[in-house]
Amino acid sequence: MRRKVYTKEQILKAAYEVVENEGFSGFTARNIAKKMGISTQPIYLEFKNMQDLKNTLLDEICGHLYYDIFPAKRTGDAIVDLGLNYIYFAKERSKLYNALFVQEYGGGQKMHDFSYKYFRELTEKHPKYKNLTDEQINALHVGTWITVTGIATLMSSGIIEPTEEDMVHLINRAIDHILDTEDTAVLDKL
Repeated sequence: MRRKVYTKEQILKAAYEVVENEGFSGFTARNIAKKMGISTQPIYLEFKNMQDLKNTLLDEICGHLYYDIFPAKRTGDAIVDLGLNYIYFAKERSKLYNALFVQEYGGGQKMHDFSYKYFRELTEKHPKYKNLTDEQINALHVGTWITVTGIATLMSSGIIEPTEEDMVHLINRAIDHILDTEDTAVLDKL
C-alpha cells in the first residue's frame, strides 16, 4: 500500500487554520496533525521543528499582509491607509489579529519588525514623509501604531464602531501631533 504524501503547503494551511481559530496557544504538532487527520510525523518530515513551522507560517502571513492587505489605497496618504487597513484586518479577522499582534506568544517581535520595515518603506516613498529624520519616522511609527492598535483592538472586540471618517480623523490627528512636536524622545523610548 502506498503512503499518502503531505506537502508543506497542506501543513501550512492546517497550521494557519489552527492559529486563526485557536491562536498560537493551540499551535502544536498534535493540533495541526489532528486538523489534517494524520500523525505528527509528516510535520517533522517537512519542518525541522515547530519553531521552523511557526517562522515559515509567519513569513507566509507577512507576505499576505504585505501584498494583499496593507497596500489597499483608501485616502491617498500611505500612513493613514496603512492604519485603516490594519484596523479593518483586525475587525474582519479578529482571532488572527489577536494571535499575531496581541497574544504574548504570537508573532511578537517578528510582527513588530515586519510592520516597522513596511512602515519605513511607505515613509520613504511618500512625498509627505520622505524627508523625515530617523527620529521622526520612529516617533511616527510608535505614535500611529499606538493609535491604530487602540482603535483596532476596541473595534475587533465590539466595544466601538467608529466610521471610516472618524478613524481617518484620529489617525491624522496623531500624525499631525507627532510631526508638529519637536520632542519625540518619549515615543523613541517605546
